[in-house]
Amino acid sequence: MSVALPSKLAYRVMDLPNNSIKKFDLRPEPAQNDATAAKLNLLGLRKLRFTGQIQSSGKSDWRLTGTIGATVIQPCTITLEPVMTRIDESVERLFVKEMSDLCEEEIEMPEDETVEPLGTWIDPEAIMIESLCLTLPEYPRAEGATLGESIYTQPGEAPMRDEDARPFAGLAALKDQLKSGDE
Repeated sequence: MSVALPSKLAYRVMDLPNNSIKKFDLRPEPAQNDATAAKLNLLGLRKLRFTGQIQSSGKSDWRLTGTIGATVIQPCTITLEPVMTRIDESVERLFVKEMSDLCEEEIEMPEDETVEPLGTWIDPEAIMIESLCLTLPEYPRAEGATLGESIYTQPGEAPMRDEDARPFAGLAALKDQLKSGDE
């Protein structure tokens, strides 16, 4: 089992000051942005910036708060044309020294998804990439891109249209027929 080493920008928890705030401002170079874009299957990544602070929270826990900003270029899910999106999101993580035992077979997600177990390091660069990944649009669409109607059929048969696949539409038509027959 290999352990991932923290980035060069990671902070060792034991070296963090308990009584003050540790500020950070990450602005990766274009080459780093290109590597991150390739890792996340993006067409492009520009103006990536992650600013924030780390401070103690209680006796042994640590809180990271910050803001991530980036301009991402993704392929449109319909046309594959490049779609540019601006991302500006708040980020918060609470690193807790004593979390409940995670060795059970079934694990329920905690109510607060910003809580993480406290390790030896707090790595703002890793949190920046994770936060960017979580805030990316899932289905980016180019302006004016729409899905057309899909028609599938075997040769020689009448094609089934999307409207035919809606069973309640047929029931409504049958109901209307019955009402007109009663009159």
